[in-house]
Amino acid sequence: MGAANLRLLLKIDSRSTNKNLVIKLKQKRLALINDMTGFGRCSIAVELPIISALKIQVCPLPTAILSVHTGFKNYFMDDYTDRMSAYIKSWRLNNLEFDGIATGFLGSAAQIEIVSDFLKEFSAQVFIDPVMGDHGKIYASYTREMCVKMRDLLKFADLVTPNLTEACELLNIPYPAGGVVSDSDLAMMATNIAAKTRGSKVVITGVTLDLDDGSNIANFIYDCGKVDFVTSRRLGSDRSGTGDVFFAIVAADLLNGENLTAAVRKAADFVTKCIEHAENLNLPWNYGLPFEEFLTEI
Repeated sequence: MGAANLRLLLKIDSRSTNKNLVIKLKQKRLALINDMTGFGRCSIAVELPIISALKIQVCPLPTAILSVHTGFKNYFMDDYTDRMSAYIKSWRLNNLEFDGIATGFLGSAAQIEIVSDFLKEFSAQVFIDPVMGDHGKIYASYTREMCVKMRDLLKFADLVTPNLTEACELLNIPYPAGGVVSDSDLAMMATNIAAKTRGSKVVITGVTLDLDDGSNIANFIYDCGKVDFVTSRRLGSDRSGTGDVFFAIVAADLLNGENLTAAVRKAADFVTKCIEHAENLNLPWNYGLPFEEFLTEI
């Protein structure tokens, strides 16, 4: 068990002349709210092993069960909305507590409402990945009502990790032409998103800066008023689950007490390594990242 992941509770027995020291150890525990997909390396299927490798106990709360993700032509899906409340009730009746709660893709307005109630009831650090769209377009399954409710969910967040599309949607502003932005634009966007949260930590992921020739990809970091960048080489095309891998590492590292810039750098380096290996293996984009090869290096 890593030192960063231990809570030490010290108690001195005043009746003993030796002042015996009793050390109680507690492993961090995170509730992970996302869908469970059998093939395609995304959502819980990648987040659970990565967060576990970072020595945090993961407790999944599934929003749906899929055979393969929706990037495949033929998929089976079992929507879990009607069972989520009973699932959460069981946790409550068993007096469970969590150090962190992480949310990913939410498939309906009803699911966002359930998650909102969950965040009110269980006290913990909250990490929100607002999986709403990409490349300037909101996913077809996302309604206007869902977008409004997702903006309202930000008030619970200690960390939010939108891509550029999602950042624009959360602020209800137009997507920039060509998806290219300046650092000043990102600073304004991150500041405005942070103002809607309780933790004032925002990472706008996977952006192309206006002064870059397109060979790099940047993650803009806003941490309680301080800004920073982590830049990586742009490799290959988009791959399923990349954001999930990135988000899992950042959330786990923050829960373990790491600072935000270091967590983002670690996540970006790991994703780059996985993408490079995927390219060498010539994997289809919807097969996701072969993170298993490097899991012991996290």
